[in-house]
Amino acid sequence: MVRRPVAFIAAIVLFAEAVGIVIVNGVMATVVKNQDMSLAGMDPGAMANGTWALGGVSGLFLLLCGVLLLLAGIRDRAPGRIARIVLICCAVIHGVLGAVTVGLIGWSAFVFMMVVLGLLVLTLVMYGADREEPAAKAGAEPPTAPAPA
Repeated sequence: MVRRPVAFIAAIVLFAEAVGIVIVNGVMATVVKNQDMSLAGMDPGAMANGTWALGGVSGLFLLLCGVLLLLAGIRDRAPGRIARIVLICCAVIHGVLGAVTVGLIGWSAFVFMMVVLGLLVLTLVMYGADREEPAAKAGAEPPTAPAPA
């Protein structure tokens, strides 16, 4: 089946993206602190610390999503309810950020975000609930007689 390699590839891409997000936020925090920039009088140190925090939280979230996909690929089972919700949130975030990156960064960043979105959605759909399972269970039950009138 194709679903295991897709889950592994999606996990690897999310791991790489987590490292990239932390590095980009680290560079932005360093630039803000070194240039002594402020926004509406806000302390540059607070802005730099906030940027580091955002990069760390975003990196951890992407690592969590990558681990969930890696576990799904190793077990070859669908992620649980909470894991599925986390992966859906990750897919929605990639869709929104993809729309934003077109104007801010360019089409290459948009293509990357859409590839990641496609991998996430493909993994979620491929590990979806089997549709044959309820039909097989329904056929195994003995038929019941209609209720008397």
